[in-house]
Amino acid sequence: MTNASHSISLSVSADPRLARLVRMTAANVAMLSSMSVDRVEDIRMAAEEAFIYACSVRPSCELPIRFDVDAQQVCMTFELGDFDFDDAGSASETAAYADLILGAVCDSYEKRSAPSALSLTLKADV
Repeated sequence: MTNASHSISLSVSADPRLARLVRMTAANVAMLSSMSVDRVEDIRMAAEEAFIYACSVRPSCELPIRFDVDAQQVCMTFELGDFDFDDAGSASETAAYADLILGAVCDSYEKRSAPSALSLTLKADV
């Protein structure tokens, strides 16, 4: 594969029933990089966990997701608008679980503010 970089955008209603769509898109994007089958599975898991978390903080909203991929890595950004991560509302249990999974699976996991987003990076292992 060349070192070409690709950016793919997906906009999905924040409905947990659509997690499979996000998970499968992430797996297909990962195939554009130099990732093993195991690493592609990590990306699928990370995409699903981040999406479920995003659904819990922005229910029924349109959720923009950006995938940036090259031969070395895949970066995923889940845009959350004006969500305040410090707010310990109903999503706190979901957030704690997502933090645990995403922190373990991703090479980089960040909660960004203004505007809020979940930013994940998974590096290729091949």
